Amino acid sequence: MNSSANGTLQVFKNLVGTKYEMYNSLFSSLPFHKVEKTGVLLSLFLLLCEEGFTKGKSPSAIIESFLKQYTTYRTENEQTDLLFRFVQYAERQVVLFDALEDAAFPCVHDMSGPGTLKNLQAQVIHTQSQAELKDKLKDFSVRLVLTAHPTQFYPSEVLGIIHDLAKALVSDDTALVNMYLQQLGKTSFFKKEKPTPYDEAVNLIWFLENVFYHSAGKILSFIKGEFPTLVSEGNALIRMGFWPGGDRDGNPFVKSETSLKVAETLRESIIKCYYMDVRRLKRRLTFKGVENVLADLEKKLYNNLFIPGHKTDLNKEGILEALYKIKDTLVKEHNGLFVNLVDNFLSKVHVFGLFFASLDIRQDSSVHGQLLDFIAEQTDHLPEGYKKMSDDDKISALMKVKGIVDPSIIDNDLLRDTLDTMSSIKTIQKINGEEGCHRYIISHSTSALNVMEVYALLTLSGWKAKSMTIDIVPLFETIEDLRNAAAVMKDLYENKIYQKHLEQRNNIQTIMLGFSDGTKDGGYMMANWSIYKAKEELTLMAKEYGIQVAFFDGRGGPPARGGGKTHQFYASMGKNIANKEIQLTVQGQTISSNFGTTDSALFNMEQLLHAGISNALFSTMNETFTEQEDELMQLLSDESFKAYSTLKNDPNFLEYLNFASPLRYYAETNIGSRPSKRKAGKLNLNDLRAVPYVGAWSQLKQNLPGYYGVGTAFEKMEKAGRWKEVKNLYEKSLFFKTLLNNCEMAMKKCFFPLTAYLSKHPKYGSLWNMIHDEFERTSKYILKLTGSKELMGDKPMDLLSIQMRQRIELPLITIQQHALTKIREMEEKGVDGPLKKTYENMVMRCSFGIINAERNSA
Repeated sequence: MNSSANGTLQVFKNLVGTKYEMYNSLFSSLPFHKVEKTGVLLSLFLLLCEEGFTKGKSPSAIIESFLKQYTTYRTENEQTDLLFRFVQYAERQVVLFDALEDAAFPCVHDMSGPGTLKNLQAQVIHTQSQAELKDKLKDFSVRLVLTAHPTQFYPSEVLGIIHDLAKALVSDDTALVNMYLQQLGKTSFFKKEKPTPYDEAVNLIWFLENVFYHSAGKILSFIKGEFPTLVSEGNALIRMGFWPGGDRDGNPFVKSETSLKVAETLRESIIKCYYMDVRRLKRRLTFKGVENVLADLEKKLYNNLFIPGHKTDLNKEGILEALYKIKDTLVKEHNGLFVNLVDNFLSKVHVFGLFFASLDIRQDSSVHGQLLDFIAEQTDHLPEGYKKMSDDDKISALMKVKGIVDPSIIDNDLLRDTLDTMSSIKTIQKINGEEGCHRYIISHSTSALNVMEVYALLTLSGWKAKSMTIDIVPLFETIEDLRNAAAVMKDLYENKIYQKHLEQRNNIQTIMLGFSDGTKDGGYMMANWSIYKAKEELTLMAKEYGIQVAFFDGRGGPPARGGGKTHQFYASMGKNIANKEIQLTVQGQTISSNFGTTDSALFNMEQLLHAGISNALFSTMNETFTEQEDELMQLLSDESFKAYSTLKNDPNFLEYLNFASPLRYYAETNIGSRPSKRKAGKLNLNDLRAVPYVGAWSQLKQNLPGYYGVGTAFEKMEKAGRWKEVKNLYEKSLFFKTLLNNCEMAMKKCFFPLTAYLSKHPKYGSLWNMIHDEFERTSKYILKLTGSKELMGDKPMDLLSIQMRQRIELPLITIQQHALTKIREMEEKGVDGPLKKTYENMVMRCSFGIINAERNSA
């Protein structure tokens, strides 16, 4: 370990480790029912768990031993009451740990070091790359799209407490910390009802108002301050996207009214932020020729917020005009006093306009097909026999559609709402500006027909071809779809009607690539490699047709869903992959862990900006992989895919996950508005969403989607005498190294002793052993590659964070497995009643703390 890493580790130990032990002791002094006794017993229980799993005991055996040895509780009610108190206590320990890490963030991260804008500034000056930077900044941007995917269990009230608690911890205000801990003790973590899509939107708008608004302004002010002549006023550099209220894929609760309501709330929220900034400016800008302009702007903002009927008298251009006028007056007449405050405000208006975050609309391709079949049957907009036509003939028919379909003739709610939504985009653009809602994303895109279906439906909903201010974005997810993506886009680029549409959209085509479903379909290595290869092919295809392609990555929190050290992936892209923009979804715990505070948001946004810019300016690679290395990556992916497919296709595979994990209880946790399956009926892998799939493996502490097949692929290469090539690839390729670093993170969070009791199960024992063997195999080869003695050994601070979190969650995973065992026993005996319901509630409650404790999976 180098001295820098050692120093950072020591700071982390002091600010997080030591303080956690100190403040954790405050929990036992909280004036609540049985809290002190709970804290003492939980400490004993944790030690017994560690000892018991070392000896190979099952979770139920450990709990039974603990209850008998350390308590006088003998009735089931008394025992379950204690276990629930353990869960509540541990949940709040996780919150404390989160807040401590948030408070320590600027001290344990080099805020001016590698990957930051200050580092970029030094690189540009040192290499005299100002001209190249100016060219890159013309159209480069980072777009962060906030989604409501349910991967975090904190209600908004608890998020607020974490935010305030972190501030109190920074100042070591013990009295205030104690008050917030008391508030935490009285605040429920459990949601009795599912949130609506609008609730989800409001929860995420909190981050826009309290974090992104301030962080984006600071970043743009810094760049414009250091490179005032290089930044184009027309390019905001940072763009925010938004899915709650727009993402309809499998969510029957999102309606056109929801989209309109969310868009309106986004507009109100950004105006509120501007209004507060104007109020703050008024305290400084008390000069002649300035205060009257500021007062007029304040009045307009106030009217839009509080007086009905004033929405149309305010626009982005008007706000900018007022601010530029103020800036000009300050420079000419008041020696530029406080002009930096105006520049900061201007930066925010350029980024957020009157929309705050651009609302994306997303729907599954199958819905569009059903809607057009209905239109063909019930109207004369499409020819007779449309439903049975070939794809090419359907596209020809769709290119000729004219007129508008009246939504009221459609008796199916979903289909009618799909058409209503397309026309509601016009309303949003009128009020919030074009940027407020300009993308329509098609899930499960498999052909050019899927895109042309949306184009035709937009026409039938009232959009004119010459004024269709909407980007149609196909989403490719499965391994097969990723392989076919370039051929699909070729068909579209050669379609005359679509060519004209792209010309109106500045010849820019956005393509979304989904990591989550790709991993579920093909395993970790194959999914990541397939997306990489698809990007290469799609980049080449776009160049051939004079199109600029922008990739939008659907990434989740953990590595199994495309998360992990995300910025390193972007830094590792070769010049054969388009780098016009970095666009990615930010989901669940990734929002709070990577962007939960202004410091962490600044750092992680800068890392993404730096990755995209430095890759273009300083990368000497024309390609990331040589022909030989490309062939090796493909071979590794193929072997990994074979191993994963063998496991996935086992008839008991999904049954095992349902049996051993809390998978079947995901829908009852009330953390998201969207159902856990795309379709009702028997559980199958295609319809099971990636969030519960990956989340269930995570709570089982097996994290299979983050590594399975990697070890087998390495073993095959070693036996074929190609291990030296693998080693060379690891040392040379940042992409390959990042892939395996994230794989390490997923594996470090595994804990197989938890479920070792299943190794001898008559039905599922063989599956458990297959998974465990692959884990051991992958560990062996990754350690052989890295030269470390343990997984993540070269990242001591991240490793310590994970280890400390694992200690907090150990009682939770033990209790959850115990509860699942009790439920299975009752079901085998045909017993149903209040006690079974109690254990089911226990499973769900444990899920909250376990998932929250996995925060650093992002």
